[in-house]
Amino acid sequence: MRSPLLNKLSLIFGPRPPLNWILLCLVSVFVLIALLGSSSTTFDLVTSSAKPDIYANYRKLKEQARNDYLELKSISLGANRIKDVGLCGKERENYVPCYNVSANLFAGFKDGEEFDRHCELSQEYQDCLVRPPKEYKTPLTWPSGRDVIWSGNVKLTKDQFLSSGSMTKRLMLLEENQIAFHSEDGLNVDGVNDYSHLIAEMIGLGSDSEFLQAGVRTVLDIGCGFGSFGARLLSLKLMALCVAAYEPSGSQVQLVLERGLPAVIGSFISKQLPLPSLSYDMVHCAKCGIIWNSKDGLFLIEIDRLLKPGGYFVLTSPTTQQQHSRTTSANKGSSPLEELTKKLCWSLLAQQDETFIWQKTADSQCYTSRQGEIPVCKGNDMQIYYQPLAPCISGTTSQRWVPIHSKSDSLNSTELEINGIQPDDFFEDSDFWKLALRNYWSLLSPLIFSDHPKRPGDDDPLPPYNMVRNVMDMNAHYGGLSAALMKEGKSVWVMNVVPLGMHNTLPLIHDRGFAGVLHNWCEPFPTYPRTYDLLHANRLLSHIASQRCSMFELLLEMDRILRPEGWVILSDTLGPIEKARALAAQIRWEARVIDLQNGSDQRLLVCQKPFVRK
Repeated sequence: MRSPLLNKLSLIFGPRPPLNWILLCLVSVFVLIALLGSSSTTFDLVTSSAKPDIYANYRKLKEQARNDYLELKSISLGANRIKDVGLCGKERENYVPCYNVSANLFAGFKDGEEFDRHCELSQEYQDCLVRPPKEYKTPLTWPSGRDVIWSGNVKLTKDQFLSSGSMTKRLMLLEENQIAFHSEDGLNVDGVNDYSHLIAEMIGLGSDSEFLQAGVRTVLDIGCGFGSFGARLLSLKLMALCVAAYEPSGSQVQLVLERGLPAVIGSFISKQLPLPSLSYDMVHCAKCGIIWNSKDGLFLIEIDRLLKPGGYFVLTSPTTQQQHSRTTSANKGSSPLEELTKKLCWSLLAQQDETFIWQKTADSQCYTSRQGEIPVCKGNDMQIYYQPLAPCISGTTSQRWVPIHSKSDSLNSTELEINGIQPDDFFEDSDFWKLALRNYWSLLSPLIFSDHPKRPGDDDPLPPYNMVRNVMDMNAHYGGLSAALMKEGKSVWVMNVVPLGMHNTLPLIHDRGFAGVLHNWCEPFPTYPRTYDLLHANRLLSHIASQRCSMFELLLEMDRILRPEGWVILSDTLGPIEKARALAAQIRWEARVIDLQNGSDQRLLVCQKPFVRK
């Protein structure tokens, strides 16, 4: 005989209680357990009382209860749940959106513009995950990965490798499944150390170790080959960013990023690079294949826009040497390139064999005093995002017009105010990221996932201090995460991305000596698949929602550029984080939500991309 209580419940719920009531009861039980459980998992990013071992008890009941609650909530959605995303075909293993030559030609682009970036024409979007090649292997840890990479990780054929003939593309060893680059501790890579030393001597220095003393901290390396010159500069504590055009195969950018060196796809065809004026101390081109005096000098004017006052343009080119020799021997005056550099107020510092070095003027009045020459641009040109190449001089009226020899190693209050930033806000942000970094780094361990399978032979996996090399901060703000990583001596570099529509802090990021670009996160990022180890984004989810962009498409793009077993850390309010967690499950990421427990609705979503083979 049934009890009176059961009879009453039957009257309320019917003979079979609905699934939602059962779920509610289960959730209530978990919540009670959580309230009675330990509070040892508190994660306070903003107080100085945070403990170093704050993440030691992730597998305790309170965290699991929270995760089970979210999983039960997801199950209760029933039919509204999206199916898991499938894998793309093999033809998309090295897929880069916005670079469809056939579509560009059909749309009428020609004279080289068909090879440029055209996201507005991209109709190739598919709800699928870009798979790694069959031969793909997890990259070697840094610094070993700088000198040896798996040949199956890059789209480079043996014939392409053997036909490479420029200064930075020879003397690499192609073995059965590896490409080995000579270390700086051994033989020079085709004399790259000597070449770097030569450049230093040509600008009046004793050696390349004095670049920093001369004000050279940031270098834009155009058409960087296999990145050997950039690797040398990084060893000297300079930030060298490789920029090279998109290539369907044999990509310079893909190979350089695989080595753990900074690189991004960019071309000198019809558009400006997504960088603000006065960004770099030196621009370098060694046989990069660009005819600098073509298109009425638009390419060289773009270099002038990017160079800081007093900065250097280094050009190594046999063609330029031949033109210079012909005009000199025939007493015909200056070559077209030399005439153009004079109009740009550049002075030829030195020339030795195939290498020429010009220096940009530090006097902004030089441009206005030359009537009838290249005009000065009007208006603010700091929010540059793939605008057409401009036939005018930029940055002359900017408060950031400061010669590289006059800049200090660290930013002072005056320089911050020039960038439109309050010093108190900047220093508070710096203190925040110093503390946050320690907590973030502790999250990068499989132990955060209670069901994460241990690798064979790994009894107790440790945080991957040397497994993370290429980091992207997708909403970099002031570059605080990058600065904190540098101060802690982490062996990483950071691509600082300033989203379009946010306060443009990219000039400040470059003034701090960091790499960075502007980007619209409603579009794909200009890089190859599997090129970053860690993606970090603070409040980016809320931003793209305000821009009416798809969070699902953003996460698919993040999956494309993240290497297998790479990490994602998203910080935002509860609503966007819960939505992102549900989507993360669809793209096969392991994910955990962490409550900061600082009285706000701010949450962290920590994910790891699995190594999917098929």
